[in-house]
Amino acid sequence: MSTSVWLLSLSIKFGMQTSLTDPALWHRIHFGFTITYHYLFPQLTMGLVWFLVYWKWQALRTGEEKYNRAARFWARIFGLNFAVGVVTGIPMEFQFGTNWAAFSKYSGAVIGQTLAMEGMFAFFLESAFIGALIWGEKRLGPRNHFLVAVGVATGSWLSGGFILVTNAFMQHPVGYAVGSNGTLALADVWAFLLNPWALVQYAHNQCAALVTGSFVISAVGAFYALRGKHSEQARVYLNTGTLVGLVASLLVAFPTGDAQAKMVGAHQPAALAAMEGLFQGTRLADVTVIGQPNVSEQRLENPIPLPGLLSFLAYGTFQSYVRGLNEFPKDTWPDNLELLYYAFHLMITLGTIFILIMAWANWKRWRGRLESSTALLWVLMLAFPFPYIANSLGWMTAELGRQPWLVYGLFRTANGYSQVVSAGDTIFTLIGFVGLYFVLGLLFLYLTGREIYNGPHDPDPAPNPQVAPA
Repeated sequence: MSTSVWLLSLSIKFGMQTSLTDPALWHRIHFGFTITYHYLFPQLTMGLVWFLVYWKWQALRTGEEKYNRAARFWARIFGLNFAVGVVTGIPMEFQFGTNWAAFSKYSGAVIGQTLAMEGMFAFFLESAFIGALIWGEKRLGPRNHFLVAVGVATGSWLSGGFILVTNAFMQHPVGYAVGSNGTLALADVWAFLLNPWALVQYAHNQCAALVTGSFVISAVGAFYALRGKHSEQARVYLNTGTLVGLVASLLVAFPTGDAQAKMVGAHQPAALAAMEGLFQGTRLADVTVIGQPNVSEQRLENPIPLPGLLSFLAYGTFQSYVRGLNEFPKDTWPDNLELLYYAFHLMITLGTIFILIMAWANWKRWRGRLESSTALLWVLMLAFPFPYIANSLGWMTAELGRQPWLVYGLFRTANGYSQVVSAGDTIFTLIGFVGLYFVLGLLFLYLTGREIYNGPHDPDPAPNPQVAPA
């Protein structure tokens, strides 16, 4: 996982109600594009890597070759995904200086700590072992190869942890001091590393990555089952993917999603109100199943409410008072209420669909009919893009909700971009990134598609002792 994942926190994610000539808009769109594209890859590496560990452990425990074959096949997919993640992550390192120099100057003494830890301790650990994971099985032997898989998984998830600690500081700053020159300094390293927001956000994000990995593995298993090829491997992928997918989808909703909602309610009440289109504060505040926020008239149109549920989810009781947007100064409102509202509600809708799909799959699996359920196999095969969409929507919700702040309550986004980089320069480089990443994406899809089409390598057939060699 590249160092730059955390910088989702700088992005606008496609919208900002301001002039098209404003350089801040284009800096945010620029990073919004590059980080959204980049995070397509780390979420799969983090979601896939523990499957590799599990299959290597099963191979050691049972001696069954099917688990080694599964690990070898998915290690190749993992390697391709990891490589593109690194390539798309490196350019964002330079955006600290080229696009967000003022922000780096203000907060670099704090956020630089965990970014350095991520690079030195986590990313290098993952990178050092990944080659041995893909090519070193015969030389290392079964037990050492299993330990290599554990090393890759540990590095991947440590990387995510350091990144999310950094992002959590921007959402809920703790452990800092303000220096005499007005910039931030690290005052309490343990308060910074053990930020309660970071702990909740990490659990929620990693469970969501497992959902992505589960759906991708299940989709490939369904593809093979529908084609009638690699039937043993299809069974392994479907059984493992759907089981982990159900557990991870449930954990994303509760307790991690519930805890995240309570964290937002406690520390970002304006974001909570914007996420539900709540303009007037009230007790028994509703969660809206569907509706359209009308910002100019400050109301929610055509709502289908679930009475009292927002009060309960955010503060633990149905009678809890939820503050409306009108109780906050307008210059502290999230600056794209409509996009924030729809991103949040689409994320929740997709998360519910994931639970239903995986519950259906596990019911069929328990009855021994998963591989013969053609309609369900088609659903599993075609559903794999939607966790990517849901993860992007989740980060849009988090980052749009934090606006207009880069560091919540301390430093505004409008003050963080590089003043010497014009809107025209930013648009020019954005066009270049779009073209380059389009070509890179086609290459990735071709290579990954070729691996999936060819499938896991079948073991050499055993010689027939009744047939003499020619």
